Amino acid sequence: MKAMILAAGRGERMRPLTDKTPKPLLKAGDSSLIEHQINRLRKAGYHDIVINIAWLGEQIRQKLGDGREYSVNIEYSDEGEYALETGGGIFKALPLLGSNHFLVVNSDIFCDHPLAPPSLLNDYLAHLILVSNPEHKTQGDFSLDRGLVRNSTTELTFSGIGWYHPVLFSDSKPGKFPLAPLLRQAVEQNQVSGEHYKGEWQDIGTAKRLRQLQQRFESKGI
Repeated sequence: MKAMILAAGRGERMRPLTDKTPKPLLKAGDSSLIEHQINRLRKAGYHDIVINIAWLGEQIRQKLGDGREYSVNIEYSDEGEYALETGGGIFKALPLLGSNHFLVVNSDIFCDHPLAPPSLLNDYLAHLILVSNPEHKTQGDFSLDRGLVRNSTTELTFSGIGWYHPVLFSDSKPGKFPLAPLLRQAVEQNQVSGEHYKGEWQDIGTAKRLRQLQQRFESKGI
């Protein structure tokens, strides 16, 4: 199974850190955020990785290369100067991701989920990892009902980790568009499974939360 790391965003909430450095290359400990993701994916058994790039994306390509240094194979989906949002970015990368389910992870999260594909994955168009609503986002995204994701309430937050089948994007067209509407439509059709993950998860979307992660690594000597 292939995996995709979303790395094309501008990182507005991280400015001015991201004015000259793409957010995925910001460091936490001895490694950048995206290197942490690559290492976790490799340990979970994912060796073919697609990375979408846009803002300062050439820096990411130069840093990671073809992935040989990390014992993986990396391909890039270049979106040009402006990112296509999550839905448009995944849709553009579909030719690199194959015809079966694939994993997508955000580059700006830190999570110890094992990333093993769920056993019932082939029965659904998507499987989402949901977490308890964090302090900075009391209004969540979805809820769960006996293993199925629901739109009815917002008890849980989407973690930025999900498995998708290309059929989820069958009615999509090239260009910039979000992923959420596609997921919500599939949820209404009972085509999205999920799980509530209660392990470690952090959204490293702001400079403050990046500093907190850096301080944690420093305290552990990582």
